[in-house]
Amino acid sequence: MKVYRHAAILAALLLICATSVAAPDAKRQAQLEHLLAQDCGACHGLHMTGGLGPDLTRATLAGKSRDSLIATVTQGRPGTAMPGWAPLLSPDDIRWLVDLLLQGYPAP
Repeated sequence: MKVYRHAAILAALLLICATSVAAPDAKRQAQLEHLLAQDCGACHGLHMTGGLGPDLTRATLAGKSRDSLIATVTQGRPGTAMPGWAPLLSPDDIRWLVDLLLQGYPAP
């Protein structure tokens, strides 16, 4: 019985560690918001309403998988102008940016 209990505790701890995300500090968040506005905004529009790249507004992203959005930012989209950002951004940076978009960046 104790073995199962320890296994359950270990499994819960592993799940918590796997899903926890280290949010960038305030300075890095400001840098990432600047990147989003300038670099991403160059294709997706200043207000993320689309341009060369598609609309990235909260309404448009609703229903899209967070994991697929993270994969797109990380790896890019072959055959399109969307580059992969993994060489320049950490996984935590990318998750933070995707979450910011899902929350509705830029705020109205």
